[in-house]
Amino acid sequence: MKKIKIGIIGGAGFTGGELLRVLLNHPNAEIVFVNSKSHSGKSVAMVHTDLVGDTDLVFTESISGLIDVLFLCLGHNEAKVWLSKNILNAEIKIIDLSQDHRLAMSNFVYGLPELNRTAILSAKRIANPGCFATGIQLALLPLANAGLLKDDIHISATTGSTGAGQAFGHATHFSWRQNNLSIYKAFEHQHLAEIGQSIQLLQPDYKKDLHFIPHRGSFTRGIFASIYTSTVLSLEEIKKLFIEFYKTHPFVHICNEAIDLKQVVNTNKCLLHLEKHNNNVLITACIDNLLKGASGQAIQNMNLMFGLEETTGLKLKANYF
Repeated sequence: MKKIKIGIIGGAGFTGGELLRVLLNHPNAEIVFVNSKSHSGKSVAMVHTDLVGDTDLVFTESISGLIDVLFLCLGHNEAKVWLSKNILNAEIKIIDLSQDHRLAMSNFVYGLPELNRTAILSAKRIANPGCFATGIQLALLPLANAGLLKDDIHISATTGSTGAGQAFGHATHFSWRQNNLSIYKAFEHQHLAEIGQSIQLLQPDYKKDLHFIPHRGSFTRGIFASIYTSTVLSLEEIKKLFIEFYKTHPFVHICNEAIDLKQVVNTNKCLLHLEKHNNNVLITACIDNLLKGASGQAIQNMNLMFGLEETTGLKLKANYF
């Protein structure tokens, strides 16, 4: 198969850097250009210093060259603006990593492969899911698919500092974040809308509430989520349901033992662990927010759109030690 020619808009941030790191080692990928208004003319390896010796690419301010797919790694509300100002060949596929096109009124396909793989295969435009939304949805989809969500859902999830992007701010400053823990956007996080949308797609009669408490963690990468809701199923029945739902999805793994972030950081995996406590099922989920929660999932979508094996270029080992 010929190489997939790739352009990246907004390549200087965390998600752009992760895309580059994985795509440079992807056997079917050729990066044609990496755009960045703030770093135009600079070597990519000067900004993403982990890529020293791996690439001679230079950031450009314009877009140039023939490409097959364009990744938008722009800030939220910036992707729509960029697309409105730039006319692209209709044959170019688009994968947007911002939140601009994730809700149903968009003409983009929601790019959670474990939910929408069939639609992704023929899609021209993909809205890559949010990082919190990815981990939380993967913990809930099997129950929703079976119509078994009957009560309120309670979610507590902690993300690393890279989830806030590279822009400087009080909550991302090292001296504040280190050895610290805080809550933000309690009950009103923007990812709730896409989580609710996916649950409604699988279980339209679900009318209960999602109670979501997000935390900022004192680490750089990863999301660890704890979700519980009531159920009449036994633990064995729940495990069977999850295993059956994810049997054809290579990146989701049901674990018998308790899970931790080190198992997933630097991978495109989502690990799930199930417990039953009285009438509640407790589901713990962990992902790398920059990979399965962003750039890795974007490449997973690209693989599906171009007829490649879903795991191509994404067989990454966790940095366990």
